[in-house]
Amino acid sequence: MVETQATAVLAGPDADGLGDALAAEGITVTTVDDPPTGEALETAGVADAALYVLTDVSEATSIPVAKEQNPDVRAVVYADGTIPEFAQPTTDLRVDPALLDPETVAEELANGPEA
Repeated sequence: MVETQATAVLAGPDADGLGDALAAEGITVTTVDDPPTGEALETAGVADAALYVLTDVSEATSIPVAKEQNPDVRAVVYADGTIPEFAQPTTDLRVDPALLDPETVAEELANGPEA
């Protein structure tokens, strides 16, 4: 399990419940309800987060923005669809919800070396 101080910023709809699954693993989750602009990510605390989780590939422009604010944040895309080419180099992990349930993903993120 991760340290109690591990944090994640989650942007996009969370129909699969990954935010709740991360919280169950002891990760503090801040949700971005608005489009994940630089300002919204800053307000959500991405600069101090261990994880940036995106659930909508159409908002992939936010991945390099999150990395600019925090080069050490682990960028995770949990969504179906294709990540645009420009965002692929800054995406650390891509998971299709049809292949892994949110509980498994949360457990792996919580126990991973960078969480």
